Amino acid sequence: MTFSIVARSADGESWGVAVASKFLAVGSAVPAAVAGVGAIATQAHANVAYKGQALAHLDDGATASVALQRLLEEDDGRDQRQVGIVDVDGNAASHTGPACLDWAGSLTGDGYAIQGNILTGSEVVEAMEAAWLGSDPEAPLARRLLAALAAGDQAGGDSRGRQSAAVLVVREDAGYDGGDDIAVDLRVDDHAAPIPELLRLLDLNDLYLTASTEAEKVPVTPEIEAELEAFARAQGARDFLAWVGSENYEMRVADDLSWIDEQILAIVRGS
Repeated sequence: MTFSIVARSADGESWGVAVASKFLAVGSAVPAAVAGVGAIATQAHANVAYKGQALAHLDDGATASVALQRLLEEDDGRDQRQVGIVDVDGNAASHTGPACLDWAGSLTGDGYAIQGNILTGSEVVEAMEAAWLGSDPEAPLARRLLAALAAGDQAGGDSRGRQSAAVLVVREDAGYDGGDDIAVDLRVDDHAAPIPELLRLLDLNDLYLTASTEAEKVPVTPEIEAELEAFARAQGARDFLAWVGSENYEMRVADDLSWIDEQILAIVRGS
């Protein structure tokens, strides 16, 4: 009832999962990932306990294939399960139980595991693999994952239709204000077009919850600071940093106002 991709970034610093399904809130059941450990998707007749178990095996040093073997050995319902795992080194493993409903199957390669069940056909996972391999390896992992997911959807996707989608990406210290490792954690739980909606949310995530790169930082000169403060007063804010806080742009402006993200400066200037 689901198609997903589990992958590690080309630089070996991020791990993630993207998934879509004709199933309510698929993001609550399928994906899990830990930075520096790996990622997993559990689906079909999903065993959600697999998430914690697999990540524990990986954290103990098991490879993706060994972790998968351990999961299946301990589960009498293995024939109904579908699982994809990528470990810390990018090794991938996938399982499709013989009791999974057609079409069901998977593809794996260096750094990725793609799997799906109740799909329109093998063309779904094949399109996902082609999109993954054809994407820029230096692009953000969430973008690559969603490009693969969108390609699978365009190739037919879930044979029952569309309802939900999710993307989860982890990287060390990538979370809000560097407080955790969650780079992206977005879900569309019930929507007629969940993947386009997820892409829209990812754009917002990048603006509000992703730190500025060095290339995006504009040094704040005295002239720009005066411009910013005048803007803030016109908006009714105490000062510019107060406006930044009220608009949730904290990750895009320096605490000491030594720099401002080019996107925020464009917003200030109305462009």
